[in-house]
Formats: sequence, C-alpha cells, structure tokens
Amino acid sequence: MPFETISPRFTGTAPRLKIIDVECHVLLAPDYDASFTSSAQDSIVVVIRTDGGVTGIGECDANPWMAKTCIEAPGTHTMGLSIKEMLIGADPFQIGDLWKKMYLGTAMNGRRGMVIHAMSAVDMALWDLCGKALGKPVHELLGGATRQSITPYASLQPAGHRFEEYRDALCASAEKAKALGFKAMKTEITMNGPYGHGGMRESYERHTEVLAAVRKAVGPDVTLMVDVQYLWKDAATCLETVKDWGEFNIYFLETPLWSDNVKEMAKLVEKAPMKIAFGEWLATRFEFEELMDIGKVQVAQPDVGRVGGIGEAKIVCDMAKARGRTIVPHCWKTGISISGTAHLAFVTNHCAFIEYLPPQLCHERLRRELAQEELVFRPDGTIPLPTRPGLGVEVDWDVVKRYKVA
Repeated sequence: MPFETISPRFTGTAPRLKIIDVECHVLLAPDYDASFTSSAQDSIVVVIRTDGGVTGIGECDANPWMAKTCIEAPGTHTMGLSIKEMLIGADPFQIGDLWKKMYLGTAMNGRRGMVIHAMSAVDMALWDLCGKALGKPVHELLGGATRQSITPYASLQPAGHRFEEYRDALCASAEKAKALGFKAMKTEITMNGPYGHGGMRESYERHTEVLAAVRKAVGPDVTLMVDVQYLWKDAATCLETVKDWGEFNIYFLETPLWSDNVKEMAKLVEKAPMKIAFGEWLATRFEFEELMDIGKVQVAQPDVGRVGGIGEAKIVCDMAKARGRTIVPHCWKTGISISGTAHLAFVTNHCAFIEYLPPQLCHERLRRELAQEELVFRPDGTIPLPTRPGLGVEVDWDVVKRYKVA
C-alpha cells in the first residue's frame, strides 16, 4: 500500500543501532479526579532502548493502560501483529518504514483510535532517539526550523462547582497568565453538554457571561480562544449563542460540535463570526482530510500524542498548508509531548500558536514534576528555538517510580 511517511533527514552516516527493548510505564497521579476532563492526570512513558545504549522517550494522550496493551500485546496473524515485536531488532532511523509497518501490521485492530494513539508514543520516542544518536534536535531532522521563535498560548483551568466559582477561577487564571507574559490564552467554558465541568448544567447565556468576564479580565490586546468541549448538538443551536460572540474578538472556537459531525461543522464554519478549530481527538491524516475537506474547518489541531506521532502530525500540517488552513496543535500533557509539539511548530510556518499548559498555573502534578523540557518561555511571550539533541527533555525517573501503577 503506497502512502507517504516521514523519516529523519540528515547528512552523513547514522550509527548502526538496533532496537532491543520497548518499555511502557503507566503513571497516575494519586490525587486524580475522574470527574475532571483533564487527561494530564495520567500518562504512559514509552522508552525505546538500543544495543548502543541510546534511548528515546515518548508518550501519548490516551488511556495509558490501553496504550500499554496496544504496544505489548502479542500478535497472532499478519493483520494483528504486535507493535513491540515488530520493533525489536529494527533500525530506529527508519521511522517512516516502521510507522508503515506498524500501521499495516495492526490494521485489523487499529487504523484509527487507540492503536494509532499508542503508535504516537512509539513514534515520538523514535524521533527523540534518532536526535540523540545524531546529536541533533528533532526540528532539524524534520527538515530544519523555518523560524527562531514560536508563540505559545496558556491553557486556563477552571475550578469549583458553582457558577461564580467557575467564572472567578478562570478570570484569576487568565490574570495570572497575563502577568507571566502570555500574549495569547485559551479558556475552557464548559458548563453544560457531555463534558460539563463537575456535572454543571448552566444555561448558554451563562457561558456568554463567563466569556465576557474573561475578556474583561485580560483586556482587548490578548489573543483569546475558547474551548467548549463538544457543547452543542448542531450548527443551528450553536449559532444561537455564538452569533453574538463576535464582540469578544475570539481567535477561534474549539470543538463546538461532536467530532464526527463534519457536515454540521461546514454549516457552522459558513456562518460563525470566528474561526472554528477541531482535531484534538483525530487519528491519522485520513481523519484530518475529512475534517478539512468536508468539515471545512479553518484551524486544524493535530495532537502529536494522538494523531500518530510527530511524523504523521507533520503530514497533517503539510495537508493543511496545501488547503490554506492554519495549524494550532493540541497538547494537554507533560513536557514530553509539549516538546514534541514545539519541534513540529518550528518547522511549520502556518502554525500560529502552540498549546502550552504552564506549570505555574496547572493543577496536574505530572505536568509539574515528570519532565523538564528545554523550552524557555520568555517575557515577550515567545519560546526560542531549542538546540539540545532529540526532544531536549529530561525525565525525572524518581517521579516515574513514585507514580507508576503498571
């Protein structure tokens, strides 16, 4: 089956390495709250080891127990092979060939969803490994950086279970993000729908009240985005509320409808007073093709920990460029995935922002403790080009031991 894949680009000869092991560490914060929509409360850290002692680190944004099973489960036939078994003995520099091998070898069980999410962690670890082995940052292996800095937006987190608590927590978080130097931020406003915060059931009018309060808190000069987490059933119901949100100067509205409802997305894109953003859950270029060509969304949001990895995310970015669309990657995870997202952004000129969960503002201890990324947030609201080999991430293995549950 011919289709495009991406492998590291470099000059010279790569060191001879073979993969000898693939480890999966399931982590869970002891204070996790299952009523929250935050997937940063858990993680799977995938470690790929080679015979030369070089290792790579990756993670995915999916249920870590399920991802571990997808990677480690033994294969029983040619359409249902084991990801781990396919990797053992392989040349880690052949990332594109390995991705295709995993995709085709798991096709009956995968093609979309959890298997692709699990492959994302493997792919991320391979890019990290190759960068370390060659002494080059991942963005260089992706073809080279096209800019010297990128702009992150701060993801704001709500708290409380009453309307006033929820509104005030978001406003306080927004003010802190602005004080830190963020020039862009995204606020969740989800007090109803399938993922209403803490089971809240507030009116759509109250969603507008929260948006007005957050905009007032940050002032007119901050770029503001809104995530409503699949709040409305169709375009018409959504437009009844958001038709009046133009006054708040929103950069984009994220996931207003159900992810599979691409025909309704197209209706919304046509009439909404702001850009529509989707893609956080999607797996592979094939789902993004449908999203952009049928759903007509203006902002595509591939997540390197779900779409199939860094290479597959790059392919999605190239597809978006060919269609004149903007990329703003989704990422709600630890410094491992945030770093992978940043390297992708540095080679993607049409990437307007990256999602960034500031350790100073987040509740999730895995984000604060698990990994120290090279990325430096500067007072001017930008992140400069990283230079360390691979993803430039240092994992605290004491934290891994502390929170490992499988």
